[in-house]
Amino acid sequence: MRDFDEWLNKFRPSISSYDYYIDFEKVLRNVEEIKVELNILNSLIGSKNIEEDFENIVIKYPETLKCIPLLLAVRGYEIYAQDEDGAFLYNFKRMNYSVEQYKVFMRKTGLFDLIANHLVNNLVDYALGIETGLDSNGRKNRGGHQMEDLVEKYIVAAGFVKDVNYFKEMYIKDIEAKWGLDLSSLSSDGKSSKRFDFVVKTENMVYGIETNFYTGGGSKLNETARSYELLSQHADKIDGFTFVWFTDGIGWKSARGNLRETFEVMDTIYSIDDMENGVMSTVFI
Repeated sequence: MRDFDEWLNKFRPSISSYDYYIDFEKVLRNVEEIKVELNILNSLIGSKNIEEDFENIVIKYPETLKCIPLLLAVRGYEIYAQDEDGAFLYNFKRMNYSVEQYKVFMRKTGLFDLIANHLVNNLVDYALGIETGLDSNGRKNRGGHQMEDLVEKYIVAAGFVKDVNYFKEMYIKDIEAKWGLDLSSLSSDGKSSKRFDFVVKTENMVYGIETNFYTGGGSKLNETARSYELLSQHADKIDGFTFVWFTDGIGWKSARGNLRETFEVMDTIYSIDDMENGVMSTVFI
């Protein structure tokens, strides 16, 4: 018998890898795509007559407009702005207003002041900084896949081959069609479109796998523990199918009560420490 408290005490505060923080390849690629246009706009830095110089550039090089949203840390080519003079939806890929109106935009957003008064010295460097900041917003998405990536690494290390005997993001209906199982009790008789993070197929068993990692607490953890406990109970009644849950993270320490209940009734719940100690070679048989 495993001891729950001993098991929980080995949960990790984080599983962030080195590339979790900033995807510099993406940052550099995004800036490289507009580097020429940014360098053209660099000629405006320190301008004594920036509105006229800006107009001349936009008329001669209208493609430079596509850089403007990034200078305001905005993704896309449209920006909405309004004040007492009216409401405008500016398009920076294809001009939909006069140059004069775009000058109003540059003036009122503070971009003319930023550029003309040497608040920045190089728009390429400035854009790199903005892209880095915007990419930090992608950490949530990257973090959401970290536990999946870690579990997959151990599945592969155990000898399983993708799309041969292990599969990613597989829906219940696809599992039923592929191996002739009746999993209707797991999907409320087909009313929900349940999808497992991974499915492992051995000679005698199909394993549906869920993965997650929580750094912080919250009501979601209690809901997850209760729903996976119920899922496990239904799965136990299905011949040829086993539900496996890999979870970790110190967020669980604030929801230990519900996790303990699930742990006590579910044999196939595992942590990162379990994976490091070779559980993959014993659970999938």
